[in-house]
Amino acid sequence: MPLIAQGPGDLPSQADLLSMSGLEFMQGILDGTVPAPPIGSTLGYALHHVADGTATFHGTPTFKTTNPMGTVHGGWYGTLLDSAMACAVMTKVPRGAIYTTLEYKINITRTIPLGMTIACTGTVDHAGRSTGVATGEIRGVDDGKLYATGSTTCLIMTLR
Repeated sequence: MPLIAQGPGDLPSQADLLSMSGLEFMQGILDGTVPAPPIGSTLGYALHHVADGTATFHGTPTFKTTNPMGTVHGGWYGTLLDSAMACAVMTKVPRGAIYTTLEYKINITRTIPLGMTIACTGTVDHAGRSTGVATGEIRGVDDGKLYATGSTTCLIMTLR
């Protein structure tokens, strides 16, 4: 079900969101019928692939994403992992429900070189009536190296 945004970057209404399953919503972001959240353009990443129980974002860190030492800020890793893992959980959310991240953890294994494109994939391990659990990893698109891993627990809530 396509959404009609009022203007560029508008997010769908709660009624629009609740009328779709989480997978339909995520597929809408991928095909452009649902506006993507603005944090992706701010931090240089976008949804690349979505399927039942998985979501992959591609991103490229730039100087704007560095810490005072000139390396990619840990918050960039965390934001991408939170997005991929939580959006993977979103693909399991039924119509009439929403989710939110309850907690997440990341482990950075190596620094990502500036300008290198990465793939950040989240995969659902469990999706129940009230919780979803997922894991994620960041890998280089060209080199396949593992740059970070993560895990999350999300709350799934039915709205009435």
